[in-house]
Amino acid sequence: MRKIGFVTPWYGAGNTGGAETELSDLVLHLSKAGIPLEVLTTCAKSFRDDWNVNHYREGSKQENGILVRRFPVRKRDTAAFDAVNAKLIRGEKITAAEEKVFCREMINSPRLYEFIQKKQSEYEAFVFIPYMFGTTYYGCQACLEKAVLIPCLHDESYAYMQCFRDAFSKVRGMVFNAEPERILAKRLYGVEGDGFVTFGIGMDTDWSFDAARFRRKYKIDDPFVLYAGRKEAGKRVDVLASHFALYKKRHNDRLKLVMIGGGQIENPDQTNIIDLGFVDKQDKYDAYAAASVFCNPSEMESFSLVIMESWLAGRPVLVNGACAVTRDFVCQSNGGLYFENYWEFEKCLEYMMEHRDISDQMGRNGGAYVREHFAWNVIIRRYREFFDRIGERA
Repeated sequence: MRKIGFVTPWYGAGNTGGAETELSDLVLHLSKAGIPLEVLTTCAKSFRDDWNVNHYREGSKQENGILVRRFPVRKRDTAAFDAVNAKLIRGEKITAAEEKVFCREMINSPRLYEFIQKKQSEYEAFVFIPYMFGTTYYGCQACLEKAVLIPCLHDESYAYMQCFRDAFSKVRGMVFNAEPERILAKRLYGVEGDGFVTFGIGMDTDWSFDAARFRRKYKIDDPFVLYAGRKEAGKRVDVLASHFALYKKRHNDRLKLVMIGGGQIENPDQTNIIDLGFVDKQDKYDAYAAASVFCNPSEMESFSLVIMESWLAGRPVLVNGACAVTRDFVCQSNGGLYFENYWEFEKCLEYMMEHRDISDQMGRNGGAYVREHFAWNVIIRRYREFFDRIGERA
């Protein structure tokens, strides 16, 4: 097998977003499994930093055992991009000319695209992640016959842009994190066949946890619902907090809501909603095990590491029914329940708290589901077979 080039807009320390974490974990495990690969990226630092600034030095360097090739970014018209992006955020329809502005003034590196085009014979495939950035849009067009996307696709305004439809409908393949994502890509871009596959994200499955240790450390004796992740309205954490506050007004029980992670939202019930802020990884694992149920209220997920971790700790999950991905995971695994409004949220909590044996079984079901589908040995095997298949066809 020739080497695989993984292409991403930014890579390295400080890149903690979902797609960035997925890529760094994936290349590390694939490399350890003996699959030859490189990361091709820009000199920009991260999504949160100025995309006009070349933070890293151009060139090739080994980083954590992975060869990383960095290319300088092209200066962009930030104001022009922001004007179009604001329309997309508001869900407004944009013109073909505005689509061109969006792609042109997004993060871009012409030297990266030139490298891909000139050196593509040295690579088995180029894997681009995620879908909406210039490195993916222009990069895949430089090597359509060898272009594979891990799109991390959401049902959002960006996904409906005609320029993306035109480019992504021609790629060699896509690897999806969940089946609803594959169905969405088929609907939007018309892609199908054995080059368009659902693998999911690799999970470490051998970590330990201690529920009693968490309760002792944080002095929480009452049963609780757990939320782990960034606390922001975009993740619908405000909805979870308001739902739980109303639940407590209607129920005279000991149940609490415990939240861990960064960010901040208004707390409508200081007595029953406990915000622990950042905790270390072991405390997070212990919190999963100590919880009665884990809740992910987000409507926009292309996977959900936190519900998988809850399942690995043997605890059931409650998810937002408006999120096709997490709802599908719950249905496929029989590892929890989903809600679409407050009244369903209340009934789900009542059921799970009153039927502890069934809740425990849901947690075990979820754990078995994760180990069967997303353990790293499973994910690595799928990718190896996929790259072999792509290479044979080439």
